Amino acid sequence: MRKSDVQNKKSILGIIIAIGIALAVGGLSSFLTRNTMEIYQQLKQPAFAPPGWVFPIVWTVLFVLMGIASYRVYLKGIEKTEVQNALMLYGLQLTANFFWTIIFFRWGLRGFAFIWLIFLWILIILTTMKFYKLDKVAAYLMVPYILWVSFAGLLNYSIWQLNRP
Repeated sequence: MRKSDVQNKKSILGIIIAIGIALAVGGLSSFLTRNTMEIYQQLKQPAFAPPGWVFPIVWTVLFVLMGIASYRVYLKGIEKTEVQNALMLYGLQLTANFFWTIIFFRWGLRGFAFIWLIFLWILIILTTMKFYKLDKVAAYLMVPYILWVSFAGLLNYSIWQLNRP
């Protein structure tokens, strides 16, 4: 087996792991909120709210893009402090993403979820900025995530306001 074959296998495994981590975070939060969609569908929704089937598709694509972005940054050299910092921030925003789903869906704390989403949005922006310094493509891969979370913020706020007692 040639050295390039070994490197290709490592690269494929690495990207699978990176994507798998992001998908696992989304999958676990989805699993923990799986019985809440009926409640969500009974809430007053703004006219621009997408149908429920859109969310798992969009989030799957976003988690795949995030995983690819994180792997591209990882390839810049995990021994480098700036790479470690970028990936630590990435992990922090992934954790915040995980908890937003639980706050909004499982606990039904729509107002707090909106504030949490602002925190998440800031973390995503900071992560993207760190990624940009290391790998511009990685940063561009985060843009759909920024746009979707911006939309999710508007949706979260609207649902919160429409369903206040």
